[in-house]
This record gives sequence, C-alpha cells and structure tokens, in this order.
Amino acid sequence: MTYRPLADEIRPQTLDEVVGQRHILGEGGLLRRIIDSGAIPNLVFYGPSGTGKTTVANLIAKRTNRPLHRLNATTASISDIKEIIGQIGTMLAPDGVLLYLDEIQYFNKKQQQSLLEFMENGQITLIASTTENPYFYVYNAVLSRASIFEFKPLTAADVLPAVGRAFRILGERLGSPIRLEEGVEAHIAAACGGDVRKAINAVELLGAAARREENGTPVVTLADAQTAAQRSAMRYDREGDDHFDTASALMKSLRGSDPDAACHYLARLLEAGDLITPIRRLLCSASEDVGMAYPQAALIVKALVDNALQLGLPEARLPLAQAAILLATAPKSNSVYEAIAAAQADVRKGRTGDYPRHLQNVHADSAGMERDQGYLYPHDFPHHWVEQQYLPDALAGTRYYQYGDNKTEQAARAYWQKIKGEG
Repeated sequence: MTYRPLADEIRPQTLDEVVGQRHILGEGGLLRRIIDSGAIPNLVFYGPSGTGKTTVANLIAKRTNRPLHRLNATTASISDIKEIIGQIGTMLAPDGVLLYLDEIQYFNKKQQQSLLEFMENGQITLIASTTENPYFYVYNAVLSRASIFEFKPLTAADVLPAVGRAFRILGERLGSPIRLEEGVEAHIAAACGGDVRKAINAVELLGAAARREENGTPVVTLADAQTAAQRSAMRYDREGDDHFDTASALMKSLRGSDPDAACHYLARLLEAGDLITPIRRLLCSASEDVGMAYPQAALIVKALVDNALQLGLPEARLPLAQAAILLATAPKSNSVYEAIAAAQADVRKGRTGDYPRHLQNVHADSAGMERDQGYLYPHDFPHHWVEQQYLPDALAGTRYYQYGDNKTEQAARAYWQKIKGEG
C-alpha cells in the first residue's frame, strides 16, 4: 500500500472544513462568494505556511472544468511554463488551464512575465501563493491582473479541531483509539505556531512512536507531545517578512515603553538564534527613542551589547534583556532623530551654501591669498561661549534641534538660555 501522509489524508474537502480564514471564507466572505460563483479570476494567496492556501486552491480546482497544473517556483523553470502553455487550445486543455504556482516570489521577472499574455486573454487562470508580501515580491504587471487575499495565522482554537480529527484518523490506522493524556491536543495546537501542517505532522510522529498499554491501546503522553512540538511555534525567516516584522515589533515596543512586549519580541529573535538583529535595534533605540532624555542610555546599552557578544547565546539573553528593559522604561525623546532628519532634508534639497569664512580651515588658503579668518575661540570667553554664526548664510537662523520636554533637555535649555541671555 502506498504511504499517504496524514496531513494529506485529513485535507478539507469543502470550504466549511477549512481551518480559520473566516474573514474571507466565512458565510458572506468575498473569496467564498467568488469560489461559489464558479467564475474564478487570477488570484494571489498571501500568508504563512500551513494556513490553507494550497487546500483552497485544490477546492477551487474542483469548481472548474480546466486541468489543474501545479508548479513550485523554487524548482520550476521557463521550460515548465512553456510545456503548460503548449497544451492550451489542444485536446488536453481546450478551454485553458488552471495553474497553481506555489512560492511565486522565487520566480524572476522574466518567468513571471511569461504568464502575462495568457493571464490577459484568460487561457491561464493563475492561483499563486506566497509566504512573503506580494507587493514586494510579485511584479506589478502580475498583481494588476490578480486579486490578492491574505491568509492570516491560525490561533490555537482554530487548529484544535484539526488535531482532534488527526488523532481519530490515526487511531483508525492503528486499529485502536489512541488514549491521550490530558493537555496533549491543546499543547500541540498551541505549539504549532498557527501551522496546521506542523500540528498534523507532530500528531503523526506521536502516533508512530506511541507506547502500547497491556491491552494494546496506544497512548500518547504530554511529555512526548512537548518533545515532538518543541519550538514548532517559532515562525522566523531571516530573509522574510517574519524577520522584519519581529524586528519592527521589538523597536516599536521599546519606543512605546512596554518592557513586557520588548522582552517577548527579544525572546522570539533569540530563540531563532538571531543575535545581531536585536543588538542593532537596541543600539538604534538608545539614540532614536531615548536620546537626550537620558544620554547615558547609549553608553549603558553599548556596554551590555559588548557583554552579550562576549558571552554568546544562551547567556547573551541576560544583558540584552537588561538593555531592552532599560530602554523601554527610560524617559523618551526623539529630538536627536528629528534634528538630524531635518538637517538631512535640507541637504538633500540643496540647501547648503558656503561655509562661513571664520569656520574654514586656515590651511586651505593658498600662499599669498591669506585672509583674516575672524574665528572667535569659544574657550577664550566666559562660560566657553561667544555669539557667532556657524550655519551657512543661506541657512542662518535655522533651527533643527528642538529641546524635548523631559527633565534632562529642559535643564540644558534653561542653562543655555541663561548663558546666551535669551528670554
């Protein structure tokens, strides 16, 4: 008998059996209405692995009279596309074909463009799936001819019925219902990270390794389930959206002064073995989000980062967590960010102008062309300050830096107002 993976055996046969995705497949959902109509347009499915993209494509194929061709962009080539196109208009595909293209982000521009003519005239109905943001990885010409639907990550509650069904089918295979210790199904559903395929694979592994009681009943323990599903909840790809989403969430949690969320996203990065991304975010946040409100934060974070790099994982988690909590609980000011951003904006617009003569390098004058520079050395004056122009004439009086409303910057503002005799 040919082996059939459990994940394939329990694949839904109707839209009602699809796990999750009620926002597009529930009663009245747009994608459900499109599928029920039988008039299938070109589609792009976007979302994490194991959320039902391939399953829905299979169900759509049942609604058409066209032959279904499957390609995976990681291994397919132009010749594979030409072979499919060659069938169009023949007895093999008189009314065109339905092409399911998995991982379309791995097709280059030329490969994607080879589909356009046939998508345009309706001879190919394309259903493409991708785990990456299609607006970044799929060419505009393809996107303009397709409707995009996002498949969202599944919750543990979404996955739990599929896990129960998988254990029931597995029991039928084994010839006896499987006895599960309390919490087994719930743990697998929670630990799979919203990926049904991972959950079912874990069930199949546990079934194969199940111990038998004296009466022959297979039993799965919670300890075995924890071992089989460990780290399955991690969704992380250093080159994909997960990487950038996790890094962004860490940065925004630091900025939002939420130490709990900061620790959570830091933990996700560290559990994936990524040390560099959190280090860069922490160093950046020290200047971008805390800045002049607590200038010492940059020094402390740098010291903690150095400790982390010397320690390596797993111990590096301690100084990095300390840095994250410090930044999340520190007073905030983005005055540094705003100042340099405003200055760069002027430079990019060409607002520069000549250097004031008294700021130029005295060694730049050619022999016989010496001019009085007129530079006033601040340290020769009371309080080490003297009024003189530093910005180019074209920018004289421009203010880039604005003091933040925190204690540290307001103290500096008061100090300089007094020295400069400002109101």
